[in-house]
Amino acid sequence: MADALDDIDRRILAELSRDGRMPIRQLAETLHISRANAYARVQRLRETNVIKGFRADVDHVAAGMGTSAYVTVNLRQAEWREVGERLRKLPGVVHIALVGGEFDVILLVRARDNTDLRRLVLDRIQGMPEVVNTRTLLVFEEFEPPASAAMWEA
Repeated sequence: MADALDDIDRRILAELSRDGRMPIRQLAETLHISRANAYARVQRLRETNVIKGFRADVDHVAAGMGTSAYVTVNLRQAEWREVGERLRKLPGVVHIALVGGEFDVILLVRARDNTDLRRLVLDRIQGMPEVVNTRTLLVFEEFEPPASAAMWEA
């Protein structure tokens, strides 16, 4: 589907990246297209999984998850699928990426505090028999990335 995106589709993605709750009427007005066209295009983008969903942008500190870390994981290669499924179920694991390089997986995790983080990393993640080792990189401060809308704009 990505090859079939035209300029209007990219503009829709940019607008919805800025405001996922934008009403179709407002989207159509902003892009100077009909409501029917805007609705049909958003529906097609959803059906083809270009738009996978709409989410709330949560302030994790305000929500009580004030400690963040990147955790790199080395594991027994043949069992990465099973480990990946178990990692997905752990509370606090925000992002999982299978990567190439000196480690196999990198996780972004959020925890209430350092004690909660220690429990997650040492007990839950390192407790998996397929995990060979981990390295934890504590996040001191996070910065908002540039709006993802920018990647859809020409």
